[in-house]
Amino acid sequence: MEQLKTIGRELAMGSQGGFGQSKEFLDLVKSIGEARSKAEEDRIVLSEIETLKRRIVEPDIPRRKMKEYIIRLVYVEMLGHDASFGYIHAVKMTHNDNLLLKRTGYLAVTLFLNEDHDLIILIVNTIQKDLKSDNYLIVCAALNVVCKLINEETIPAVLPQVVELLGHSKEAVRKKAIMALHRFYQKSPSSVSHLVSNFRKRLCDNDPGVMGATLCPLFDLITIDVNSYKDLVVSFVSILKQIAERRLPKSYDYHQMPAPFIQIKLLKILALLGSGDKQASEHMYTVVGDIFRKCDSSSNIGNAVLYECISCVSAIYPNAKLLEAAADVIARFLKSDSHNLKYMGIDALGRLIKLSPEVAEQHQLAVIDCLEDPDDTLKRKTFELLYKMTKSSNVEVIVDRMIDYMININDNHYKTEIASRCVELAEQFAPSNHWFIQTMNRVFEHAGDLVKSKVAHNLMRLIAEGFGRRMILQIVESYLRIIGEPKLPSLFLQVICWVLGEYGTADGKFSASYVTGKLCDVADAYSNDEIVKSYAVTALMKLFVFEIAAGRKVDILPECQSLIEELSASHSTDLQQRVYELQAIIGLDAHAVECILPSDASCEDIEIDKNLSFLNDYVQQSLEKGAQPYIPESERSGMLDISNFRSQDQHEASTHGLREVQQAATVPSSSDTGSSEVKLRLDGVQKKWGRPTYSSSAASTSNSSSQNTVYEVTPVDGSSNVNSKAREASYDLKKTQVEISPEKQKLAASLFGGTSKSERRASSTGHKVPKGSSHVLKSTAGSTTDVLVEKTTPVQPPPDLLDLGEPTIKDGPSSVDPFKQLEELLDPTQLGSSANPGIVGSTSAPDIMQLYSDKPASGQSGGFMYPSSSNRSDDNLVSGLANATTDSAHNITAAAHPSQFSKGPNLKDSLEKDALVRQMGVTHQVKIPTYLKIC
Repeated sequence: MEQLKTIGRELAMGSQGGFGQSKEFLDLVKSIGEARSKAEEDRIVLSEIETLKRRIVEPDIPRRKMKEYIIRLVYVEMLGHDASFGYIHAVKMTHNDNLLLKRTGYLAVTLFLNEDHDLIILIVNTIQKDLKSDNYLIVCAALNVVCKLINEETIPAVLPQVVELLGHSKEAVRKKAIMALHRFYQKSPSSVSHLVSNFRKRLCDNDPGVMGATLCPLFDLITIDVNSYKDLVVSFVSILKQIAERRLPKSYDYHQMPAPFIQIKLLKILALLGSGDKQASEHMYTVVGDIFRKCDSSSNIGNAVLYECISCVSAIYPNAKLLEAAADVIARFLKSDSHNLKYMGIDALGRLIKLSPEVAEQHQLAVIDCLEDPDDTLKRKTFELLYKMTKSSNVEVIVDRMIDYMININDNHYKTEIASRCVELAEQFAPSNHWFIQTMNRVFEHAGDLVKSKVAHNLMRLIAEGFGRRMILQIVESYLRIIGEPKLPSLFLQVICWVLGEYGTADGKFSASYVTGKLCDVADAYSNDEIVKSYAVTALMKLFVFEIAAGRKVDILPECQSLIEELSASHSTDLQQRVYELQAIIGLDAHAVECILPSDASCEDIEIDKNLSFLNDYVQQSLEKGAQPYIPESERSGMLDISNFRSQDQHEASTHGLREVQQAATVPSSSDTGSSEVKLRLDGVQKKWGRPTYSSSAASTSNSSSQNTVYEVTPVDGSSNVNSKAREASYDLKKTQVEISPEKQKLAASLFGGTSKSERRASSTGHKVPKGSSHVLKSTAGSTTDVLVEKTTPVQPPPDLLDLGEPTIKDGPSSVDPFKQLEELLDPTQLGSSANPGIVGSTSAPDIMQLYSDKPASGQSGGFMYPSSSNRSDDNLVSGLANATTDSAHNITAAAHPSQFSKGPNLKDSLEKDALVRQMGVTHQVKIPTYLKIC
């Protein structure tokens, strides 16, 4: 700052001929000031740059002339142009012994360079020398550069000199040394951690300027660790009291206020030290009260000190007299004609209302005026205040006002914030279920996709868990009315489709044909939104399933059939899979579909048995019938040397990676040789079905036989303030829109009615909190195929209906209808059949393990034991899987298909046959011999 003042004086005196600034420089400043456009200004500056480039490299330039060139470079740089060609000349000027030139060079360097610039290394030695100078002006100039340009790496080079300057005889040097240490602390706290005590010592400096500079680093230290500085409360209070009593020199006054900036910093520090500490706060009450009484509110700086006093009072342990004084000051702010003071009053009222809610009632009319003020900034601040003072008695009016304001603004960022606050207030203080649903509908309708997806998930979970049948029927009715409106947000449509799928026909008021027609209309209207179509298809499937489970005939409307046919050929594999599962499910009987998609079970807990203990009996029976025991992977080394075949396997992995993924998804009991190891490794391979994720090593070993896709709502954060237990009680329906009287008195009575703090607590606990994040909303399509496979474990698996891979090379034509097969698979009369017409191209191959074992061969896959075909009991297998949960069973039942192979003549012939099959490009419908999967 001092350098800038010096240059300003030089420029001013130069225009009068004092320092002899050239006429050329004065003409430059004048021409730039008179430029009528940015283009003209740029032309003048570019011409000046060319002149400086030519003149600054001339030999034997007089020092006074070089000083002027450096100042002109500063001028060019400040106007936004590049003056890097002159940086080195500014660095050279810092080495000059002349005080004026050195300070000019230092000023230019601090403006030109940053702390990571390559030229910094050239001035470190100069700074070290100047810090030891006998001229305190040179020392001050060097300290200014230290604060600006010294980085973390160069701090040790100058730190000892700076610490030594804390005891300098000149107060200006001591103050700048404190500032330099503070800067070091900000850049590298560890480098000056041992010097923190110096800040405490300088707090008692005789010069108020040094003491004031010390408050800045102390504030940072206290912010991090309050308890270590509690002993300084008395010192801070004493300093503030002396300042308030005007004991400082007049030079520290600003607009007749005694050292206002030091007062503000002290009040900030006291607010930190007195927070929650009654003993410390009692020392502050007197001095803060004196400032309230003595502070002049006629100037901006006086109002700034008063505002900081209010902030301090709201932070420390409450005191009734100080709260009353703060309320009086807030009243003056709110009654002012200045928008700035009104804004400050609203902000201060928001701080004070946490301690004294009744303060807001004293200023309710002023708050209403600010709410209706055309100044948008003031209006937003007022909404923040209303958000803080919301309770069950005024939530309807406040949320209604906030939604109306949200509709009329175009700022998407702030609209998102308003929507989130409306949702939060509705969840905490909703007076009735009906009002809550209507409010959420308005938020979704007007905020669009700006609403966070978590809000939609919480709403669906709340509907499923917290509302009774009567309320759900009202929700269904409202959604059936809304669904026909144009341009609804995608997130809102997802909620609507989910609710209609779950409860559209629950009470029998609406027929399945009517609801499915509405869902088909949504899918057609939003054909570009795959997520909405996915929700619509899943909702259709659930409606059909519920009809079948109830014993009613399913009538598929022509538009629904057209939609199904269209989506079955969609480019989206997710939509395809949903449609295929829909077609497969509607052909099943009532008992099967009820097991697959039970009614109103979206929030049921799903228990996963990771150890698969329900298969213990089955495994024991298999072992008794001669099955091979499971061999851990760590004990399998040395059983078979396949090093000669690894190169070929690696080549297969690089060329048929997609096929391996398909085989893993459809033929889980077998494995391809496309890996450098014996077993199929799916690390980092993208899943074919569902969302685009990648398989982990854990997933490839424990869950490679099946890949699930969750098509409904995914688990969301269980932390919600909504408690829906009270929602099950009967509520009288209130009006959705609260009529707001034009008179401000009635509006204020609505906004500020009731003062009990217990209302907020009672309201926040009056709703049932939904279950935690462990609750998974119902996954419909994801488990459909798995249940079908579970019921047909004793027989070979049918072709994968979801696979759209390459054409299959078959041994002969097959005219079997796959959908008819699914129906036949549920026929108990076919469970005893060992034939599997769905698998085409199955071949017999020798079992290499028989060469090393005297025991009869048995199927072994993925660590589970399977008995041979001759000894296997279908009844035992079915009974062993009867008690398994769907999510646990579908991961392993698809792999529970034994494969038998005749013992081949030798190892070489078997491998040659397998190589021939792979070279022919056999796709995933060809059974891969189990002996290739040793693991």
